[in-house]
Amino acid sequence: MVAQLLEGAVVVESVLNDLQKRIAALKAKNITPGLGTILVGDDGASAGYVRKKHETCEQVGLRSFHIDVPSDAGQKALLAAVEEFNSNDEVHGYLIQHPVPQGFDFNEALAAIDPAKDADGLHPMSLGKLVLQEEGPRPCTPAGIVAMFDYYDIDLTGKNVVVVGRGPTLGRPLALMLANRGVDAAVTVVHSRVPDISAYTKQADVVIGAVGKPSVITPEMVKPGAIVVSGGITWEGRKLLPDVDESVGDVAGWITPRLGGVGPTTVGMLLANTVAACELKTL
Repeated sequence: MVAQLLEGAVVVESVLNDLQKRIAALKAKNITPGLGTILVGDDGASAGYVRKKHETCEQVGLRSFHIDVPSDAGQKALLAAVEEFNSNDEVHGYLIQHPVPQGFDFNEALAAIDPAKDADGLHPMSLGKLVLQEEGPRPCTPAGIVAMFDYYDIDLTGKNVVVVGRGPTLGRPLALMLANRGVDAAVTVVHSRVPDISAYTKQADVVIGAVGKPSVITPEMVKPGAIVVSGGITWEGRKLLPDVDESVGDVAGWITPRLGGVGPTTVGMLLANTVAACELKTL
């Protein structure tokens, strides 16, 4: 069996086409949505992610803003950057690129973000709305995975879904989104330290890696024909390594590729949250 690919590029193209129409409608009212990014330190991978976000902004017609916080500047400098974007009316949504270097308190800075400008969907208020199934910005990587299922018309109603990993940016919010109304899957969250993860994944119709550990999911852990998504990644030098080993493609029915899977959809959801925030402000 050779798995069909869940290509993120075509999913995000559809998302961006829709956003361009919404952005044009806003510009007709002399309003241009603006996305801001805060980068703490000089990590190469993080800088690359930020650069890609600004390139995509330019592609669809968003304004973009950026603040660099040096790794030796301290927490006060990070909080000052947050306040600068909170008070800038041209910035409708923004994020702090995660992770931040040692010595910085990401959660404190996250809580200081104006919830109305939470482009990443990770503010405590945004996550609370997710739990309560209320409208609000959704965490971008989980939202990108849900958008991928929607695009490929994969119906998860009643399906047995196993999410491997329970982190606050991916595993936990994704489990909530998949179990919520409109998706209605049966979701099990398995911590990566569970002795026999395969006891759960072998029974699953859908397996999602959300650990950030290379090849934590291997072919013998997946039942034939399952849908397998790698949400977590790790960098080894300049090489990106997914949670799902590429050889799983010999067993699965659908699989995300090593490159161009969930990553592009994450950026698309970030821009979607920003445009939605701008639209809400104009109501």
